[in-house]
Amino acid sequence: MHVTTRLYHVPLSPFCRKVRLTLAEKKIEVELVEERFWERSTEFLRRNPAGKVPVMRHDGRVMSESQAICEYLDETVPTPSLMPRDALGRYETRRLCIWFDDKFHSEVTAKLLYERVNKKIMGQGYPDSKNVKAGAQAIRYHMDYLSWLLDQRRWLAGDAMTLADFAAAAHLSCLDYISDVDWPRWPTVKDWYAKIKSRPAFRPLLADQAPGFPPPAHYPDLDF
Repeated sequence: MHVTTRLYHVPLSPFCRKVRLTLAEKKIEVELVEERFWERSTEFLRRNPAGKVPVMRHDGRVMSESQAICEYLDETVPTPSLMPRDALGRYETRRLCIWFDDKFHSEVTAKLLYERVNKKIMGQGYPDSKNVKAGAQAIRYHMDYLSWLLDQRRWLAGDAMTLADFAAAAHLSCLDYISDVDWPRWPTVKDWYAKIKSRPAFRPLLADQAPGFPPPAHYPDLDF
């Protein structure tokens, strides 16, 4: 089979992981190409002038922005569906995707993962301890919110798994890679994450390795 989909990505990017989960759930074969986007090569900036990953080349088209890519994939490969059929369900799914890709990202992911891992990989110095402390405090608020949602729903946006679950799991999987999630403190969220983590679509993420940053022993374990 000829692969017509290529994803320029970074292994520990939650935005890239959200797209990878969607591709895998839809059983779309993809060629992964690691992109050192921070070097801002002319070739990469031609693909995406915003200078961000992920970038997907699909059927001759170049696409950027993870949420737009995921919704495009859901519309063009409708089974299994990752967006609810009703307008209110789609609203709630999109609201939560934005919550994680905007609020959670700026308050938690950027202050923990980026400070501890990305700075070293990109040669941008040492972690800012104030940012790390702020991120460690903020994650508790977000995990409490996740726990509250899951007390009322089977999945984050309702009774079915959606892109909202992939968005949240993409961020949490990156933080779990660096042992920044205190799972026993939030058993409801842990049970939800175990369900997502055990899906075949998640397995390639669990095999990722960031040079110089080995994952903790529990990271690939489905019974963690």
